[in-house]
Amino acid sequence: MNQKPLRRRDFLRQAGLAGTSVAATAVMPLAARARPQESSLPMGKAEHCIMIWLGGGACHIDTWDPKRMGDAQARKPGSYYPAIDTAIPGTRVCEYLPRCAAVLDRFNVIRTVHHEVIDEHAAATNRMHTGRPTSGTVIYPSIGSIVAHQRGAAGEGVPAYVLIGYPNVTRGPGFLGSRYNNVYLTDTQSGPSGFTLPPDVSPSRQSRRERLLNQVRSEYLTQANPSRAVREYDGSIAEALRLSGPQFMKVFQLDTEADDLREAYGGEFGQRCLLARRLVQSGVRFIEVSHNLNFINGTGWDTHNEGQLNQHLLIEELDKALATLVLDLEKQRLLEKTLIFVATEFGRPAGFDSGGGRGHHSRSFSVVLAGGGLNNGKTIGVTDELGMRIESRPVSVPDLHATIHCALGIDPSADLMATGDRPVPITDMGQPIRELF
Repeated sequence: MNQKPLRRRDFLRQAGLAGTSVAATAVMPLAARARPQESSLPMGKAEHCIMIWLGGGACHIDTWDPKRMGDAQARKPGSYYPAIDTAIPGTRVCEYLPRCAAVLDRFNVIRTVHHEVIDEHAAATNRMHTGRPTSGTVIYPSIGSIVAHQRGAAGEGVPAYVLIGYPNVTRGPGFLGSRYNNVYLTDTQSGPSGFTLPPDVSPSRQSRRERLLNQVRSEYLTQANPSRAVREYDGSIAEALRLSGPQFMKVFQLDTEADDLREAYGGEFGQRCLLARRLVQSGVRFIEVSHNLNFINGTGWDTHNEGQLNQHLLIEELDKALATLVLDLEKQRLLEKTLIFVATEFGRPAGFDSGGGRGHHSRSFSVVLAGGGLNNGKTIGVTDELGMRIESRPVSVPDLHATIHCALGIDPSADLMATGDRPVPITDMGQPIRELF
């Protein structure tokens, strides 16, 4: 084919354009280049998420991924308890999970979650909540805060994110700012502290106080050109005022529930799960329920030494509350709309320490999902004969987070803006578990 000779001027112009394109690709963040197109992502229709946190490191081979029996006294590696069949053919769980076993077809068991943090509980907890390693320069937001940022509250007069447990930076909003922080409580009887008026403050008196406060806030924000921290603090004041009062606090009146239902849920942890269902009904988008009740077995899920002896008490309590929560949400026609996510910071090795307990193990451990409109009744991944190594279908923490976000209709590759207008993807290149959609 005949072509006109390429003039030197045209050659330089085209070469310059090509160089600009290559340079732009080179400086583009790797995550941005590697992200899937949003149209290719599976998107669920869940409206709420309840995260149940087993703080301390729940042993996967003593719960959701049982193996051959071990012997702590003889230092023989293996599971501490026998296994039982479940509603998922071919999937077995610990004998102390009979209620969950009977309804496991509403669950998905993910047996091959992994990360590299082993000996540091705080760093592993941060990894599971934020989906990223701890950084010295950026405080990443928790998954609850990201969901609050992306979806907001699902009802009027309620927060987007409630934490039933002790707050810390791992569960906080990070660079998203205080607007997307949690409302927390540690006592299911009284609800969040500070949201109830003192007995001597009538509604009319409170109204006068709020009008005066709003005037002061408005004048200060107009005249002072405040910093971001001050503006966020003012936003927190506005949110607290919005939530204070009888409407939101009615959610915490658990004594309005039937006695047999409250008994079915069990003790304090069970009442937290019942409250989580009521919070979902009120329109709260994301609820984290902590289950780290050390007084039951002496150590919580951190079963070094003698904590292993009474680990079954924790498992029984989890079984009772979790199975009741699933069936209660199903009865309320909320299970398809509510994703339940049971997680821990890492698992435990098959071997026993000198005190009869177990150490830490993060190269393979289990997380379970339930409800949420997912393709339930699946067991994802296979570990070896002692649960120490992944044999097939590894699931990274970013993959797990991407699955949860997709279930809630959130694009896990979308950018959040960190301080200084730095784009940070919602997940660290996580890919959802497509079999679940």
